[in-house]
Amino acid sequence: MNLVIDIGNSSAKLAIFDSGKIVWQQKTEQLSGALITQLKARFEPVGKAIISSVAGIAEDVMQTLSAQIPFFVQLDHTTPLPVENGYGTPETLGLDRLAAAAGASFLYPGQDILVIDAGTAITLDIIDAKGRFLGGNISPGIRTRFRALNHFTRKLPLCDKTDQWPLIGQTTTEAIQSGVLNGVIFELDGMIDAVKKDFPKIITVITGGDSNFFDRKLKNAIFAQFEVTLIGLNYILEYNYNAYKK
Repeated sequence: MNLVIDIGNSSAKLAIFDSGKIVWQQKTEQLSGALITQLKARFEPVGKAIISSVAGIAEDVMQTLSAQIPFFVQLDHTTPLPVENGYGTPETLGLDRLAAAAGASFLYPGQDILVIDAGTAITLDIIDAKGRFLGGNISPGIRTRFRALNHFTRKLPLCDKTDQWPLIGQTTTEAIQSGVLNGVIFELDGMIDAVKKDFPKIITVITGGDSNFFDRKLKNAIFAQFEVTLIGLNYILEYNYNAYKK
């Protein structure tokens, strides 16, 4: 069994993989060495683990993984990958973007893929049919846009996303919701259309906390893969373990 840990800005996702499939997962805001010890005892044998973080890793977590897991990988920009990293500055590439790209490549091998991760930021990344990460773009996420309007103005209220909103707002709240939500939908549809000019057969995979919001709202077809980052981390772990065995 494999233990996969993905640490984000506000919480950590943990998953147990058995024969390539997720058999357990949990989100926590209190990742600790003690929790890892409990998981190892519960899901014996956990022989391999990988951890990825965009927010730092506590010392007791690293010590526990190193001491208790026979094969352990801490993902960084030097980690060998099952996809080719064509990014111009690999040391600055977000590990979550890299893991999601690997996961999409694992799920849809031999295809051009656009991966959209819709969270605090919205990232769009391309992996081509040869398994090469080509790069992408980053823009503010939905809640980030709402918070920016509230923070950088004197009178605009803090709003949130909704499933129904008018094209033309008749109140300030409606106007903000229309601007932010229509804006982000037009942005993503426009980017997908533009990418299709160079990659006509590209498929779009969406993940992240706001991925449900875009279901049936984009005119382009999308595939929702909520666990693509965890799947990618497990793919990277297995790739490194197989290389180690050789």
